[in-house]
Amino acid sequence: MDVFESDEARDLRAAVGAIAAPFGGRYYVEHAREGRECTELWHALGDAGFIGVNIPEEYGGGGRGLAELTIVIEESAAKGAPILLLLVTEAISAEVITEFGTPEQRKEWLPGIAGGRTKVVFAITEPDAGSNTHKLSTTARRDGDDWIVDGEKYYISGVDTADALLLVARTGRDPDGTAQLSLFLVPVDAPGLTVTPLPVDVMLPEKQFTLHFDDVRLPATALVGDEGAGFRQVFHGLNPERITGAALCVGIARYALDVAAKYARERTVWDRPIGVHQGVSHPLAKAKIETELAALMTHRAAALHDAGQPAGEASNMAKYAAAEAALAAVDAAIQTHGGNGVSADFGLLPYWGLARLLRIAPVNREMILNFVAQHSLGLPRSY
Repeated sequence: MDVFESDEARDLRAAVGAIAAPFGGRYYVEHAREGRECTELWHALGDAGFIGVNIPEEYGGGGRGLAELTIVIEESAAKGAPILLLLVTEAISAEVITEFGTPEQRKEWLPGIAGGRTKVVFAITEPDAGSNTHKLSTTARRDGDDWIVDGEKYYISGVDTADALLLVARTGRDPDGTAQLSLFLVPVDAPGLTVTPLPVDVMLPEKQFTLHFDDVRLPATALVGDEGAGFRQVFHGLNPERITGAALCVGIARYALDVAAKYARERTVWDRPIGVHQGVSHPLAKAKIETELAALMTHRAAALHDAGQPAGEASNMAKYAAAEAALAAVDAAIQTHGGNGVSADFGLLPYWGLARLLRIAPVNREMILNFVAQHSLGLPRSY
């Protein structure tokens, strides 16, 4: 792996930063408090060609890879505007549709996604399945040439601003009882689909929803890829989700450290800037080191994915390291600010909430530790 970024990558960072900076922290915090998505920034990035940087050029995208998408996500977050739905629409849905979609599905969905005017969110989580994808209870059964979907999903992000769902449903079972999964593109206004807001206390621009499917009829053309091959297809999207989730965390950490370092340089008590004290400087320095290490693993994971190499281990490690780094960085920033750390004027708490959420989702730290113990160290499976 080349640890030196190319001139092209540095130019991409600068260009994304130039677009995101005028929006910045105040813009993001206001939207987070109001539960209002950052549509203006999304459109600005889309109009510049950055939303669809990983989508093939023939569909209006940039023709690049996940490495470039991680730069877009990280740099926007580093300017104070982390966009959670980039993980869903671009890293999961666009990657899956590009890889497994029919030519007609690619033509229908990818140009709008690339231009930032179409969103396809991911619907996999269920109340009783947790991290066990084999226990999904939402089903899709054949009815002639159509499919009929029944079941429930929850903690589905951004449905209110989406055009469609990339739905994971059970379409059968193997002889040993293992669920056969399939993927479907479902319009958000499909008859029989009920969308209910799911209130959360984290301040986020993106809202969460519970979905109820009651005899939702889909045409045969809604199936993405091969029937029963959804488990493999899902994981083609989950590694990118973890990698871009790591990039989001790295960006959050960079933003928090920039804000905290500026405050520590300028805040004066007893005629000295507070940054002179090791009790202030050391936590920030430690967080900086952890952030840089997480960034390296994130870039490695993206490079492996783009090269078609096994990326599961690196993706999980990147997500773990970056989430820990982001939470530590925001916590250190809050502590550096003292009482101002919880002041609405300084706007740090929304970043803490998002960083804390990213320690849980899109995969929690405990399941990552399980993965590393089993697959990297060869230890017995614990679940």
